[in-house]
Amino acid sequence: MKKTDFVVRFAGEGGQGVVTSAEGFAQANAQVGYHVQTFSTFPSQIRGGPTWTQTRISNQPVLSSGDELDVLVAFNEYAYQAHRDEVSDTGVIVYNSEAFDLDPDGKSFGMRFDELARSTGNARAANMIVMGALAYLVNIDQKILEDFVTKRFTRGRPNDQQIIESNHVALGLGRAEAEKSGFSLGELADPIPPGIDQSLINGNQAIGLGALAAGLDVYVGYPISPATSLLVWLENNLTGPGKFVYQATSEIESITSIVGAGFAGKKAMTGTAGPGFSLMGEGLGLAWMAEIPLVVADIQRGGPSTGLPTKTEQSDLLTAMYPGHGDISLPIIAPGTVEECFYAAIHAFNWAERYQGPVVILSEHMLSERNQNIPKPDLGKLSVEERKTYKGTNGYHRYESWEVSPMPIPGSPGAYVANGSEHDGMGDTTHRPERHIQMTTRRFSKLDLLKDGSYESENTDAAVAVMPWGGSKGPTLGAWRQLAANGADIGWYYTMFLNPLPDGLVEELRDKDLVLVPELNFMGQFASHLRSLGVNAQAITQITGLPFKESFLLEAISQKLQEAGISQRETATA
Repeated sequence: MKKTDFVVRFAGEGGQGVVTSAEGFAQANAQVGYHVQTFSTFPSQIRGGPTWTQTRISNQPVLSSGDELDVLVAFNEYAYQAHRDEVSDTGVIVYNSEAFDLDPDGKSFGMRFDELARSTGNARAANMIVMGALAYLVNIDQKILEDFVTKRFTRGRPNDQQIIESNHVALGLGRAEAEKSGFSLGELADPIPPGIDQSLINGNQAIGLGALAAGLDVYVGYPISPATSLLVWLENNLTGPGKFVYQATSEIESITSIVGAGFAGKKAMTGTAGPGFSLMGEGLGLAWMAEIPLVVADIQRGGPSTGLPTKTEQSDLLTAMYPGHGDISLPIIAPGTVEECFYAAIHAFNWAERYQGPVVILSEHMLSERNQNIPKPDLGKLSVEERKTYKGTNGYHRYESWEVSPMPIPGSPGAYVANGSEHDGMGDTTHRPERHIQMTTRRFSKLDLLKDGSYESENTDAAVAVMPWGGSKGPTLGAWRQLAANGADIGWYYTMFLNPLPDGLVEELRDKDLVLVPELNFMGQFASHLRSLGVNAQAITQITGLPFKESFLLEAISQKLQEAGISQRETATA
């Protein structure tokens, strides 16, 4: 039987081509119709340090980066020692025999990556040597990789053909070396082309694309991992009349700049990570108090403090929901896939304009670095909301009503004072108790305008349900499907609209005996929030800096079901 799934991990030092190899292999296979997903993890130094990237290829939609490895490509001995135990019993280890050597073990073979690359006349072709070997191991047609190389390096430069030919030679050399090893993993099943246009992008690029589609005017950001690539991408793509991108000197400058842009009538956004988001608390409080539309993308990483700058975590939820002092509750949209990152940006701007206030996109390192092929959105079908602005005459008091009202723009009619102190209907400072009651009620009641988010649900009659959030969606869905196939009576719920939750969802969850919440933090933050809403929620947590594995969740959820007395047949491993 042909393989429908193939997982390979490239491991070594930063700068050795680990990421390039993984992403190139993913791109080549995505172009012919395979579903692909990559995941990268690396240390926080600028160059060097243990780095690895995993690529999963399948002729079916991919939910996670995969558990056990079919192939480990070890660029150095440390990588071999660190990752060899994750190779499946039938898997293969390909190692760089220039860096170290192994005794014959029936599971590994060496190749001289750099020496073979130099023999092609292109010393940078080592990643193509590796890709050629991988193609042989699962009998991928060599033409798939050759066509990828031709397309990638046809750039209108004088030496394009020379580079293409040397890389074609490198692919052939890698294939020949693998053939001499005697190893084979069988044959990867043919792709099933989706019949629609697709794009291979990562989560930060998808957020940027969504922001552009939503009409972003101003982006101000400070470089911070893992949000820096969003700033760089928008520097290159947010162009044209009336568009502005700026690299600020701090996160405080970033948030106050976009408060000003929103006040002036522009669609404004910044991106940051946990430490930077903490610094933005006062600015976000001002935007909430003055009712200024803006969007902040918090790309979560391990914390607190500097924490784990280049590792993934889901530990900013409570901070994002309550970032300032006093009574405040910010809207939060937390995408769970690369495709959802695009639509999360659209919804975030729509929400910001609709309720006139700050909205948080709560993404994660695992999504920012994940490359995945997704359907190209039909821009003609997107619903993009614009700000309601005041068109009347002078004398208008924006804050006088008990609900959202048209926003005056500086230079246009109407009072446009936006005060961070408690204010009256015009915006002037007041300490009167009745005004504080009125304005606080107004600010919170506007959240009712945002309960139009959708949610997923299956087997809703089950007494126990699982409900992940954010990037934990994929591996949890994979584990849930295996449990359901094995007879477990367990429901499925998911939404990226975390605050406020969609109408009807909380009511359904309150009826459950137990709701299990897989999340990458120590405190069980979303489970805690659900309990505050009257849901009997219990977290399944992990704080390794890495995403969940389906096998881990399968075991953890099975244990919880057993404790709850839910019957199921013997579960299979992920």
